[in-house]
Amino acid sequence: MVTARNVDIGSLVQAGDSNTPHSELFHMSAVGTLRLFVPVPEVYAGAVHNGAKVAVTSDAFPNEKFEGTVVRNANSIDASSRTLNVEVDLPNSTHRMLPGQYAFVHIPIPSGASSMTLPSNTLLFRAEGLQVGVVQGDHVHLTPVSVGHDYGATVEITAGLQPTDKVVLNPSDSLAEGAHVHVEQGKDQ
Repeated sequence: MVTARNVDIGSLVQAGDSNTPHSELFHMSAVGTLRLFVPVPEVYAGAVHNGAKVAVTSDAFPNEKFEGTVVRNANSIDASSRTLNVEVDLPNSTHRMLPGQYAFVHIPIPSGASSMTLPSNTLLFRAEGLQVGVVQGDHVHLTPVSVGHDYGATVEITAGLQPTDKVVLNPSDSLAEGAHVHVEQGKDQ
């Protein structure tokens, strides 16, 4: 989540002697364009490019998408948060979005050229590394795979599988190489 901030124009401070702190009488800001500050995880930093268009959504407007532009980034990963700080400008001529409002910035992350997406519950975590059970005939072959991006419920597989492979869903931890299986044909097959 990111927080929208207004672009400051200026403020008028109250006059006083040099020993008293000055306080603002009022604060002016322009809300025609909002500046969104986005901490992008390090693993996705390479997908961020200045000038790129991004979709912005907000829970305040659940069925709407706004278009923002990446205007600059830190060109450096923050050591404490492992994120790339990115600024997105969001045109707001109708003033519907408000400074301080939460927003979601959807940065398109390109998948690998030869990757595919599988449900997370197809993975087997073994001492040999990540594997999936691939059905060949009526037996299972445990196949090592490489994971690109982890999307939570799904994962990007970048190596180890072919698009035509039949993968075991919810494999048992005790699934062994060569195990005999019976494939049930679903209604959509």
